[in-house]
Amino acid sequence: MTVQQSGRRERKKAATRQKIADTALRLFLERGYDAVGIRDVAAEADVAVTTLFSHFACKEALVFEQDEDFEHRLTRAVTDRAPHEPLIPALRREVLALVRHCTADGAAPIWHMIDASPALRKYDESVRLRHAEALAAAIAADPALTRSETAARTLARFVIDAYSLSREASDPEAALDEIFPMIGAAWQAAPPRTPPVSPAGAG
Repeated sequence: MTVQQSGRRERKKAATRQKIADTALRLFLERGYDAVGIRDVAAEADVAVTTLFSHFACKEALVFEQDEDFEHRLTRAVTDRAPHEPLIPALRREVLALVRHCTADGAAPIWHMIDASPALRKYDESVRLRHAEALAAAIAADPALTRSETAARTLARFVIDAYSLSREASDPEAALDEIFPMIGAAWQAAPPRTPPVSPAGAG
């Protein structure tokens, strides 16, 4: 397969995924999440049920179509930041961008739907935990960030909670201005990573 053919195939795959997600969200908002089944979405999007499941693992995932992109953006805030750029401002900048995206016009009905559905709330919690673990792994893997794995996981949880809290605030940016100094102070207070102990007699 040539590079051009591969690129065309990936674009077609992405377009199909987006069509399914857009169709599902429209149906969920029109009829109610619980009233719409997987087969309804597949029929409306004009795809086979197997095609739908090749893009989305479950019904709940249809509502969180962008969660993988969000996860990648969070980890890239760590891995792609400029040399010597402090970690906390880089994370705050990305969290603010994500919050702005999720509070844009038209987003409120989606969050109301999520809040009203126990299944979607539970899935949302699992997504946030996965994002926190991915972010923690990126922080722990950065040799310039000399904190322990526990500190990295703690920071990641704080950051994900900051996203959730600021998204729900009437002034998200003001909320982040209040939250991130506390996160930064906690990160600064974390003890440095303990170097591995050399085996006895080594060296």
